[in-house]
Amino acid sequence: MRPIPSLRRARGFSLAELMIASAIGLAILAGLSTMFVKNTRVQQEIEQSHRQVENGRYAIDVLGVDLRNAGYYAEFDPTVLPSPPALPALCAANLDELKAGLVLPVQGLDNGADLPACLSDVRPHTDVLVVRRTATCIAGVGNCAPRSDGGPFFQASLCNNASELDSPSVADFYALSLSEVNLNRHQRDCSPVAGSGTLAAVRRYQTHIYYVANNNRAGDGIPTLKRLELGSTGQAPTWSTVVPLAEGIEDLQVEYGLDLAKDGVADITTADPATAAGCADAACAVANWRTAVAVRIHVLARNTQASPGHVDRKSYVLGLDADGDPHTVDAARDAYKRHVFQTQVALPNPAGRRLP
Repeated sequence: MRPIPSLRRARGFSLAELMIASAIGLAILAGLSTMFVKNTRVQQEIEQSHRQVENGRYAIDVLGVDLRNAGYYAEFDPTVLPSPPALPALCAANLDELKAGLVLPVQGLDNGADLPACLSDVRPHTDVLVVRRTATCIAGVGNCAPRSDGGPFFQASLCNNASELDSPSVADFYALSLSEVNLNRHQRDCSPVAGSGTLAAVRRYQTHIYYVANNNRAGDGIPTLKRLELGSTGQAPTWSTVVPLAEGIEDLQVEYGLDLAKDGVADITTADPATAAGCADAACAVANWRTAVAVRIHVLARNTQASPGHVDRKSYVLGLDADGDPHTVDAARDAYKRHVFQTQVALPNPAGRRLP
């Protein structure tokens, strides 16, 4: 017969052994939980950093693409137009003001001074940049929006008759209108008789106003680069379309390269052409803005979410102010991480027209 095992061998863990095993298990579980939380935070910080870089680079890219087309009016050369007596309104409310702005492919406001009524929620001490041009595609052709979407529309004449390019009035060299009736300029196949020939291509006239808003959506506190776009009601120009472009853009500073020597190359760089080179009146301000052939952009981007335990003690330099001093953004001392993006963009259309 097999012997019966002793009671000592048959018993389970003692209470002390069970408590020790539980304590070891809890310690291991706590370590794993801490490591998981830290890894999650690190992953979140990496994602925020990537998003910040993407937003900053995208903001620079959008501005750069638009600036490279600044002053594009198809075959029309705006250098033949006279200068207006004063700088045109950024938010032109009628066709006469829009026509006055044709000579200024770019315009801006330094540090948000004298903001027009069409802009709202603009972040204090940030620049405003205006880009004027026509669409590179012909209205209603291919993927270009149809004319039924509204204007204003621009038409460059290619006709050498007395009512268009041979006219003593440069106003006959082009058409800028909200009405189809006034889009009556012609191609090269026109005859000396006014009104004959194939109508010239029609392009949508665009004015884009870039600025930094305090919020993306009302009250969310996320600074955002936005674009206000020119449209129309069919009766008059309107500024009702606001396009959010990049979240987390906290500051925008712009400098302009001016070609004072009239050779297509920037001679000086300034944050405010209206006061550069000793300008003291409206006519000089317009003349300086007409010489802009390059733009230097500085963007300060921040994370859209705070980083726990982080304190931003850095100050950031975004180019130079109009007086030549560095434009310094003081340390915010908050929990948001920031980075500066900058680029310089040549304006091929204005610069090319000034080449000897």
